[in-house]
Amino acid sequence: MTPRRSAQSTKPLKKLVSGVIQITRKGVGYLPWADVKAKAPRSGARPTPHSEAFRDIEIQPEHLRGALNGDVVSVELIGLFPRPKGKVASVDERARTEFVCTLKLLKDQWVALADDVRLYRPITLSPKTISHFPKLATGTKALIKMHHWDGAGDPQGDIVEIIGTAGEHRTEMNAIVLEHGFRTEFSPEVAREAKEIEARHAETIQQELKNRSDFRNVTTFTIDPLTAKDFDDALSVRELGNNEFEIGVHIADVTFFVRPGSKLEEEAQNRGTSVYLVDATIPMLPHELSGNVCSLKEGEDRLAFAAIFKMNSRGDVLERRFERTVINSNKRFTYEEAQAILDESEGPSSSAPSSGSSARVARPEGSTYTRELIILRDLARILRKQREKEGAIDFGDNEVKFELDDEGRPLRVVRKERIETNLLIEEFMLLANREVARYVSELAQKVPEKNLVFLYRIHDEPKADRIEELSTFVRAVGYDFSKSKKNKYAARDISNLLKQIEGTPEEHLIRTATLRSMAKAIYSTKNIGHFGLAFEYYTHFTSPIRRYPDMLVHRILTSHLNGKPLGKREFDNLERLCIDASLQEAKAVDAERDSIRYKQVEFMAGKVGQTFEGVISGVTDWGLYVEEKESAAEGLVRVRTIGDDYYNYNAKAYALVGERTKKKYVLGDAVRIKLVGADLAARTLDYELV
Repeated sequence: MTPRRSAQSTKPLKKLVSGVIQITRKGVGYLPWADVKAKAPRSGARPTPHSEAFRDIEIQPEHLRGALNGDVVSVELIGLFPRPKGKVASVDERARTEFVCTLKLLKDQWVALADDVRLYRPITLSPKTISHFPKLATGTKALIKMHHWDGAGDPQGDIVEIIGTAGEHRTEMNAIVLEHGFRTEFSPEVAREAKEIEARHAETIQQELKNRSDFRNVTTFTIDPLTAKDFDDALSVRELGNNEFEIGVHIADVTFFVRPGSKLEEEAQNRGTSVYLVDATIPMLPHELSGNVCSLKEGEDRLAFAAIFKMNSRGDVLERRFERTVINSNKRFTYEEAQAILDESEGPSSSAPSSGSSARVARPEGSTYTRELIILRDLARILRKQREKEGAIDFGDNEVKFELDDEGRPLRVVRKERIETNLLIEEFMLLANREVARYVSELAQKVPEKNLVFLYRIHDEPKADRIEELSTFVRAVGYDFSKSKKNKYAARDISNLLKQIEGTPEEHLIRTATLRSMAKAIYSTKNIGHFGLAFEYYTHFTSPIRRYPDMLVHRILTSHLNGKPLGKREFDNLERLCIDASLQEAKAVDAERDSIRYKQVEFMAGKVGQTFEGVISGVTDWGLYVEEKESAAEGLVRVRTIGDDYYNYNAKAYALVGERTKKKYVLGDAVRIKLVGADLAARTLDYELV
């Protein structure tokens, strides 16, 4: 009889498992493993991460062999009971080799301690790099490139860039950008190309006038945030009579200036997107383009790529065309300025249309641009109502913004508020994106043999297990969440749920939970529609200054308009570009969230000992996550600090339940909390219940 193998055995089981390893803050690794011998969810079914047949292999620090979070590794199984255990056989692909670190002098040796604690060993700085930076100081933050490391001893590395002194506002913001793989500066070659384009910009526009539709005498304006530095889009309005209007959505013609094969093109492709921090933008393109040549600035002739719609007063699109234009924006509105004009307008147009398609656009006289703004507002209301009928989901806006002093310290945190001019711009951008996608798709369908390509913005239906978890949670909080289809939830069901919770104390919490249950929108050459928007066709056309996929869409649309559409031969790497752009977008979102989180913790750090109102935003067996009401700063109430009872975690009820008193702390409950700790380096807060 063969003895059962000990869980502590380190003898390989002659099985290699490959995949992406995740490292915890304690330096323990976990690798997902589809164990086909384990119980499968149903006969013949492929294991999923939520099935019993999908288990994590645990790798202790001594067996990591230099593997870091996100690396592709091959792992040897060394035990199966009571859970799979393994050791790294090889690191096949590094997720990254550059890390933001804080420098420290230890016993005459400079070391770099990574901000990402999942890099569980200090990096020893090489003698070469120390000689290049003779004035190193403890507490300096730097970007470090790690050498090859197999886990033996500590890794070595070199300084790529000095960021600044830890704790200073600009240092910490730049560190977040660099930590996520973006650069804060442009190479000399990229900067040179941008300056050359800027130098001949006026001459270029004069040369292009004969090749484009001239909209410089048509009322045109931009509506953007007060802090906007670049202007991607402008709207033109022309009345045609008979309750018909020509609405132009003019988008910065970035691809006219950024050509394939240029250093600017390479840079835009590598970055993929601009990065937005709490007080600054790290642009995808140099300022000469993003803030000047391509930006649709007030009173300046600019080149644009336009989606132009003939619409009636019922919001129907009667005709559409796409063409290159020259515009001169009459006015740069902030959202608040445009809203003030609409609020001051008189007559029946100042109220929302009474019902969907029967609503007509009001046409009052008024001060400068009042008429045009009201036309756009009323059309946008109709378009929005039509989307709501089709089941589009509106997640609202739960974001916060900061008021900072001159040194970047947060003075105040407020919730962002969407006003009607935000919605106005949103509707016309959605219209342009949808109609561009529909136009190119319909052309491609007419000639399937040519294998014409396009880039879509797609949003898949939520996974069944995620939406069921949401359903359980929503019902536990006390709301109805029903299926309109036989076997699955539709976008309309989610939209109805969000309408139920408007104005309730649980609104923010349920909106956040709903958003987390959704699939991520991504870029793809394969169209499956956009679940959240309830669109059959959708793309990104309207922000080429800050998104590389929009540049690709401009090029593909141009190829169709020129009668030479691009096929797979010309764009054989489009799917790879879609994947890369989706990954870069996710990194940029994470960087923005990290910058907000840092400022929230910094804002709260001076308030240790104070009490606040909060709501329970998460429940685990180790404690309660609570979101402070004013700043939305989330912190942890550790279960051991709730001293009046012994609390057990009830996963199905999303609650901690007292063993003796049966007292419950449930997800969504309002609680009063005391701030007892703030760790700015780790970006964490500790609360206790009051």
